[in-house]
Amino acid sequence: MKNREREVIKTSIISILANIILAGFKALVGVVANSIAIISDAVNNLSDALSSIITIVGTKLASKAPDRDHPYGHGRIEYMTSLIVSAIVLYAGITALVESIKKIIHPEVANYNTTTLIILIAGILVKFILGMYVKRKGKEVNSDSLVASGSDAFNDAILSISVLVSALIYMAFNISLEAYVGVLVAIFIIKAGLELIKESVDNMLGLRVESDLAKAIKKDINKEKDVQGAYDLILNDYGPDRYLGSIHIEVADTLSAADIDKLSRRITKMIAKKYGVILHTIGVYSVNTKDKEGMAAKKEITKLVFAHKGILQMHGFYIDKKEKTISFDIIIDFKIKNREEVYKEIYDEVKEKYKDYKIEITLDIDTSD
Repeated sequence: MKNREREVIKTSIISILANIILAGFKALVGVVANSIAIISDAVNNLSDALSSIITIVGTKLASKAPDRDHPYGHGRIEYMTSLIVSAIVLYAGITALVESIKKIIHPEVANYNTTTLIILIAGILVKFILGMYVKRKGKEVNSDSLVASGSDAFNDAILSISVLVSALIYMAFNISLEAYVGVLVAIFIIKAGLELIKESVDNMLGLRVESDLAKAIKKDINKEKDVQGAYDLILNDYGPDRYLGSIHIEVADTLSAADIDKLSRRITKMIAKKYGVILHTIGVYSVNTKDKEGMAAKKEITKLVFAHKGILQMHGFYIDKKEKTISFDIIIDFKIKNREEVYKEIYDEVKEKYKDYKIEITLDIDTSD
């Protein structure tokens, strides 16, 4: 964690310095050239620098050790700071849009020269290099803020190219497009701000477990010789690379409590070591292994369940002939709007077929692949 924090802060400081220098040069050139497009570009660079400062603050706060009030740590602060960064980007875009529209309504003549072009070209090169560096570092340390900053730097470079093109057109043909280019720059900034806000809100609400991670964890758990299936993986995200979760496993009904205890401890250690994921709960489904009638019933009910549209999974099946109960879980695709109705149909069909049994069907949530 300390290495991650150090890399995020170092990368952010480099980004801050580069953006402040670029903002200063562009603002000066924009004022001298009377170009709203260049000034908007400078404001965008300044907002990027401010975003990097907030990223540093967020990373420092998120790295605080857990305490009594926050036993899961402070990692989610990074998502809050990402939201603040997003708001700053959005504000910068709206401000640039307003100023550009004013220039369209009340046009002013820009004054481009060779110095202007050199500053713009240098800014484009710096932004491309900065974007590649920051994005690569972000992926290395799994920092959404750095990846977003890197992508934003690439966008800035592309937008600066449009400003450069408008300057060249004006110098060659005396046609002023810079106010319109300013609008274009502003729209791109606003779009980026809205996308960042959505990403930050999604992280705070809680996202579906990443498909590759979920499949890898289940695959490794299924390799354990006593595990007949792994289901219902839930991971709660408490900041980048900080997961606490639970899972259900199917085991033979012949295993003792001591066997299951050893198995669950083995799984917990293995997943923590390999993925850094803490499985605080491992639920157990008992599987009929000696009852041929029960195994036949499972096959028949499975066929009945999957005859319905939208069934993704059925698991945890167990039939207790002594207590006269049949229990299992089903997962219905979120795309099916009437999930409760499908559940009711399945329940009624199973109940009709096994009148002497108490039917217990759990409608699970599709939390992971």
